[in-house]
Amino acid sequence: MPELPEVETMVRGIRGHVEGCTITQLRKCRCSCRPITVRPNLRNLQARCRGATIVGVSRFAKRIVMELDTGDRIAIEPRMTGLMLLTDPPSSGHLRFEWVLSSKSGPTDSLYFWDRRGLGTVSIYSVEEYETEILGGRFGPDALLMTLDDWKAIRERTARPIKVAMLDQKLVAGIGNLYASEILHLAKVSPETSSRDLTTPQLKRIAEHTSAVLQKAILYEGSTLGDGTYRNALNKDGSFQNEHVVYARAGEACKSCRHGVIERIVQAQRSTFFCPLCQKNKR
Repeated sequence: MPELPEVETMVRGIRGHVEGCTITQLRKCRCSCRPITVRPNLRNLQARCRGATIVGVSRFAKRIVMELDTGDRIAIEPRMTGLMLLTDPPSSGHLRFEWVLSSKSGPTDSLYFWDRRGLGTVSIYSVEEYETEILGGRFGPDALLMTLDDWKAIRERTARPIKVAMLDQKLVAGIGNLYASEILHLAKVSPETSSRDLTTPQLKRIAEHTSAVLQKAILYEGSTLGDGTYRNALNKDGSFQNEHVVYARAGEACKSCRHGVIERIVQAQRSTFFCPLCQKNKR
């Protein structure tokens, strides 16, 4: 489930603990579940991590990126159920990797990657590989940095429904299913509206609420849903789920207009939640 706010929260949670630490060992944990994807391969990853110092931790789209003093970048993509943790995980059976860390000022510590469903990826790139494969135009602008002009460019590029377009990482990087529904509701835009039919005032509202929703979700350390999958770096719940206005609220009264009832439809095999009164599709 992790989307941009959850990944950003993980980054902020681990950054102060791991920056400046040296990786003494990368241990693959025993797990009988579906194996995660490791690129280029486990032996290569372990060899390039061992003895390297973590000099920076950042986020790119929905990836946690650890920069090493060797120039290599470790990119962790949590996908649906992946977590980066500094403490005991939700369950030991789904631990995938342990980075054993040492620092000049403190004792040996650990950073964990946990993934219940095994859909996550751990990759290591040289500077050149990272610039080509990650930064080389495969992703749209970061959702937190999107401008009105960026949203206008999406209008020119696709006629797909705006909710579907928002999930296309080639158009906008970082927005997932949950936050797309929340953003469009607050912007009073129907999720079924063709991107090409969006007016400039509508795009302006989408731009404003994208920034506001994502920033607020980061402040609340993300959304932990009913399955309890998402946890922050200290294995604690996020709290933005208490602020949701439409997501997973089908059949409930709209919190915004108080008259509509939240509906659920399926777009691109994903659930979309919206208020038919607040978000009329003007075709």
